[in-house]
Amino acid sequence: MNNSYNRNPIKDEVHIIIYMYQKVIEDIRRNLGGNNELNCKYLISQIEIYKTHENSTEIIKEISRMIWECLTPEEQEEFERIVNEENSIKETLIEAEFYIQNNDYETALEKLDTFIKAQPKFYENDEINEYHSFPNPLEELIFNEYIGCEKELRFIPDNQPLEDLFYDYGFLLRDAARLDEAEDALKEALRINPVSTRIILELCDIYRMKAPTFNKFYFYTMDALRYAYSGYELARIYRNLGFYYYEENNIELSIACYRYSLKYENEPFTQERIKQLEKSYNISLTEEKCKELMKSKHIKLEVDPFIIENLEKLAIEYENDNMLNQSLFFYRLLYSINKENSIFEKIKKLDLMLRKQKKNLII
Repeated sequence: MNNSYNRNPIKDEVHIIIYMYQKVIEDIRRNLGGNNELNCKYLISQIEIYKTHENSTEIIKEISRMIWECLTPEEQEEFERIVNEENSIKETLIEAEFYIQNNDYETALEKLDTFIKAQPKFYENDEINEYHSFPNPLEELIFNEYIGCEKELRFIPDNQPLEDLFYDYGFLLRDAARLDEAEDALKEALRINPVSTRIILELCDIYRMKAPTFNKFYFYTMDALRYAYSGYELARIYRNLGFYYYEENNIELSIACYRYSLKYENEPFTQERIKQLEKSYNISLTEEKCKELMKSKHIKLEVDPFIIENLEKLAIEYENDNMLNQSLFFYRLLYSINKENSIFEKIKKLDLMLRKQKKNLII
């Protein structure tokens, strides 16, 4: 039986590219010896040789990593020091955030506009690698669980805060009503961190403003619900769903979603909105009826057990390692979701310990 009709020519081509890339890298590695200084010179010569190769981008990136491995710890430290001191991304972001905090959005946007348009593309995915960064280990775990990599995962260095850069840029563009550009900037931020609910929710705001229908708004909101791990985010997501179902003329479900958001954030505007809808449409729903309505549309009512389990695990691991700031970060997220008294007591205890530590350091 001939199975050639079942073959995928695109996948076959990708496999050939990967094979060719791996063959080149293996050949280069085979010529490395025990003298790192000579290895560096040899590797630099290979960059020149392969700069016109069809896989030059991927090959040169890997050669650069090999050069880094040949450097002594002191040389690596010196290189990192220079990069940190001349970190244009970080410096620009700090400057822009100063203006944002002082409500000078126009100047902040001008700074980021000028900087981003003058820069080459940052850490673009190629045929072999995809580049990501995550602000905390939980988001990396969520990414691996729900999405994963199709290519080899490469981490963007922590001192290159590109996710924050493009998030701020997208936020400022949205505020300036440059919605198409804002969408592009936020999608670049989402490429870097595909499970960031803050980015996804910012995109939701754009789709609420620019789309003739709310389909994208709904789908991105449901994506955010899948990855959310804080009470603030969950409240915002359920409010989004309340808005969506109101626009869809499903008033009962709109009220149910708005009411469910109060479980995570007791927001006065939402309370007032619920009262208005209940009075205008003469609707009164029990808690059970709200849940029933939401389940009928496959709206998750609880955070995924995988996320809860890892929140608890990270909080405990950091506590055991006496890394109290990090432990408190995860315990506070956990409490924002479950409101358990035992977690609240743990937060108070660790907060007190941290204050004592800081006091002893000052003394």
